[in-house]
Amino acid sequence: MNLKILNLLARSITVELEGDTPYEREQYEVWINGTCVKTDTKMVLLLRDLKPATKYELALKQDGQSIAETTFVTEEESYTLNVRQFRAKGDGITDDTQALQAAILCCPPKGRVFIPKGTYKFRNLFLKSNIVLELGKGAVLSAYSERDKFPVLPGTIESYDGESEYNLGSWEGNPLDSMASILTGIDLEHVVICGEGTIDGGGNFDVWWVAGVNQNPPYRPRMMFFNRCKDIIIEGITIQNSPSWNLHPYFSEDIKIYGITLLSPDSSHNTDGIDPESCTNVDIAGVHFSVGDDCIAIKSGKIYMGRKHKKPCRNINIRHCFMERGHGAVTIGSEIAGGVKDVLVSCCKFYHTDRGLRIKTRRGRGKDSIIDGIVFDRIVMDEVKSPFVVNCFYFCDPDGRTEYVGTQEKLPVDERTPSVKSLHFKNIVCKNAHHTGVCIYGLPEQKIESIVMENIDISYSSEATKGIAAMMLACEPTSRLGIFARNVKSLVLENVNLHNAVKEYDIKEVARVN
Repeated sequence: MNLKILNLLARSITVELEGDTPYEREQYEVWINGTCVKTDTKMVLLLRDLKPATKYELALKQDGQSIAETTFVTEEESYTLNVRQFRAKGDGITDDTQALQAAILCCPPKGRVFIPKGTYKFRNLFLKSNIVLELGKGAVLSAYSERDKFPVLPGTIESYDGESEYNLGSWEGNPLDSMASILTGIDLEHVVICGEGTIDGGGNFDVWWVAGVNQNPPYRPRMMFFNRCKDIIIEGITIQNSPSWNLHPYFSEDIKIYGITLLSPDSSHNTDGIDPESCTNVDIAGVHFSVGDDCIAIKSGKIYMGRKHKKPCRNINIRHCFMERGHGAVTIGSEIAGGVKDVLVSCCKFYHTDRGLRIKTRRGRGKDSIIDGIVFDRIVMDEVKSPFVVNCFYFCDPDGRTEYVGTQEKLPVDERTPSVKSLHFKNIVCKNAHHTGVCIYGLPEQKIESIVMENIDISYSSEATKGIAAMMLACEPTSRLGIFARNVKSLVLENVNLHNAVKEYDIKEVARVN
């Protein structure tokens, strides 16, 4: 077995065990310089408490035999700034915002801000470039939930000459005034947030998740918001109770997220796990999701941002993740006016999500909204109600239920018409499905170009419930329906097996079925 080094810091290393196992494998021992330091089961392994600029030999063993080995030298570190030296109390009572912020602002390049064991109450923090923010074991950053404690990021600020604008705030794909997030980064590079501690966003049903809270700006903070940033690494920590989306990289590149845990109550509102928006080169591995909305939602803005910037989300790699109790495991859209290209999801486990793959687009997203190069490979799903949903009639936004968005009649193709090109699903096992195994609704005027499904096995729960697979006006409730498809140019079904389906196929307006 080979080990791939994903990330190497001064005091930690993250490695990936190569293989098809979704998230965990049989237990193995971890040896450092000839000493067994722990046992683990994860396909993405994080090791802590190393020393800077030091050579190590790493070996993984089972039954006394080495199964993988590598050597490495940790990075250099300039200084460690302990937040207790800046008068942070960590007593769960004192407002530690100023002490925490002072430590961040004072940290030199290649330095580390260290947060030791304790509970640190704070409002929100702004990050800066070239630092490591590490939460030690037992450390909790606990955010206040009072709305008036949060500064506001304006959606757009006009330039002096009135010809350009500066975009700071964002809400669901539009440049709108929003509260600064729990951790905010603007125009940063080379930032690491890591450790064994927890960030608690203070999310609750009285303030952040109450019905109607999104009606007026400024909109809710996210847990982390990175606007126009580069080389951001988030690893190891636990993130819980975010007021809205957990991690929101925005017009950013080279984002790495490894081995973290994202937790929100099942019924919390808009608590997506990771939402890269108009980002390039996003690597997500070994993450455990249990959230109240989509686990991962890949986006590129609503109409204004998509047309203005024409920046797709592209080159997204997701693997060895465990996604449970979300609306969708991996979702593309619906704020997708700039398009999404080249996404690989592999070796993951989806459990008890409403949908596995979920594509959400609609008329009005525009001609730049192109979905292409989407690949799902070696996925295991269990108790996923509708494993595959491709919906080109998603009824979001104020006009979502209008005749223009919802009609099944063929309309003229114009600048408002989105497109879906290539989708490829292979080597996937879906157990205990409920509503519809495969639900595909393309536009009649802009049919989905190509869907390939090979080596797919779908079986249905003996207690399957009835429900709606796609959030659109024309979708009727189903239970144990096999493959439903409309408006596809080429649909390839190779070694696709359906077990216990009430009706195996309902396919119309598909030009070619192989």
